Amino acid sequence: MEEVGRSKSWTEELASLVEDTGIRYTGGGDHTVSSLSTPSFELKTVLEGEGERVESESFKDQMKGFAKAWGEIAIELGKGCKDVVLQSVLTDDSYIVKKVRGPSRVVAGKLSVLNDFLPEDRDPVHAWPVILSVFLIALSVLSVNIKYDNTPVPLVRVHPPSARRILLPDGRNMSYLEQGVSADRARYSLVAAHSFLSSRLAGIPGIKLSLLEEFGVRLVTYDLPGFGESDVHPNRTLHSSAMDLLHLAEAVKIDNKFWVLGYSSGAMHAWAALRYIPGKIAGAALVAPMVNPYDPGMMKEERLGTWEKWMRRRKLMYYLARQFPRFLRFFYRRTFLSGKHGPIEKWLSFSLAGQDKALTEDPVFKEFWQRDVEESIRQGNVKPFLEEAVLQVSNWPFSLTDLQVQRKCPQKGLFHWFNFMSSEAECELVGFQEPIHIWQGMEDLVCGKVIDYVARVLPSAIVHRLPDQGHFSYLYLCDECHRTILSTLFGEPRGPIEGSLEEEDQDNDPPILLN
Repeated sequence: MEEVGRSKSWTEELASLVEDTGIRYTGGGDHTVSSLSTPSFELKTVLEGEGERVESESFKDQMKGFAKAWGEIAIELGKGCKDVVLQSVLTDDSYIVKKVRGPSRVVAGKLSVLNDFLPEDRDPVHAWPVILSVFLIALSVLSVNIKYDNTPVPLVRVHPPSARRILLPDGRNMSYLEQGVSADRARYSLVAAHSFLSSRLAGIPGIKLSLLEEFGVRLVTYDLPGFGESDVHPNRTLHSSAMDLLHLAEAVKIDNKFWVLGYSSGAMHAWAALRYIPGKIAGAALVAPMVNPYDPGMMKEERLGTWEKWMRRRKLMYYLARQFPRFLRFFYRRTFLSGKHGPIEKWLSFSLAGQDKALTEDPVFKEFWQRDVEESIRQGNVKPFLEEAVLQVSNWPFSLTDLQVQRKCPQKGLFHWFNFMSSEAECELVGFQEPIHIWQGMEDLVCGKVIDYVARVLPSAIVHRLPDQGHFSYLYLCDECHRTILSTLFGEPRGPIEGSLEEEDQDNDPPILLN
């Protein structure tokens, strides 16, 4: 045995600090240095074995090791973040805890009655997270594996061209549709601009030809640029819209004044016609009209009343149309330009209630609306829809107050004060002086409050408030409503003009120039 008190040499001390590598140091002096600088055969064997083990490690094993290391780092990072949150955010004196503690206790107190349904040996703190986790997993599985028995969504079809066309002065083609009596027999002419995601087919949806014949009305509807079969306008404005309407009236031989009809967003083009070509307009019929929701002339209450019943998606669409219109391409291509039909409230982001809801569920309405949509998007071009949305929310070059009838007198400085009679004779009426009729449903969740603004800035307009009607129900497929509108505009039905133009009584209402 080795003596306890004997001191170890430096080689023994070194060997005790490392594991046995198989190297043996013998002798001293120069032999010791030589032994350290030249490893023995056993050391070479061990190193060669280690090299073979490293070289034999595959790429897959290296990636596993790499992933395991990063996983350990992520776990440690998560623990660190948890400690930071517990020590800084979730302390008793933090702002979040002070605000959440009270409501959380109230909710926990109300839900504590559910603990009675748990076994007595189960801690609610541990039991409820497990139950909720299992519930969410089961709900996810059911949502993935559920099978719907609903009728498949119909695909959008492309129909053969069917519209008449005119050539506009700038070389574009404009498509239109005529209904009612012919041009030589028409007592009244009515030109209708369609709304968003619509076409010439929906001037007055579902109106009977016999009713137009009874009143002697020639109804002309047309496709806006890029809609239906009309060519795209390179730089569309409200002024160009009014000029297109004027060129159409001249091309279809409407020689005298004519009425314009605007429904929903189509009213925007009717407003433009009243502003830019008032001398050709005999009157206006507006049903559920929309205006620019950003109109600076709107009072705060009127603007809030317009927006308050809109869906969040619709508010987002209007915001994007005003600020970032290019982003609308994504939404339009995923909805009505996707090649499939969908529910009208989803496609247009509308809220429907009452008669609107019942109407849109009618198979006759669905068939009509699907055909109208197919015609509207037949070109598959998103540009006209972007233009239409931007036109509605951008700053209009005119205000509705410009249509108000008022007396305008020239100012002549000091001479004006000494010549009242002559200055009075030079005053003239400005604004649109022909009748404007507006029909607005009080159950309309799309633009029900717009009528308050229109009635304020256009006190001469005749507003017909409809208590039980919505946004669609008063114009779509409503024979009684159509008769009421024509009777209001043209008085008693007198039929078409037969033979030569007959003399009409001067006291007949309204004062319309005959074609």
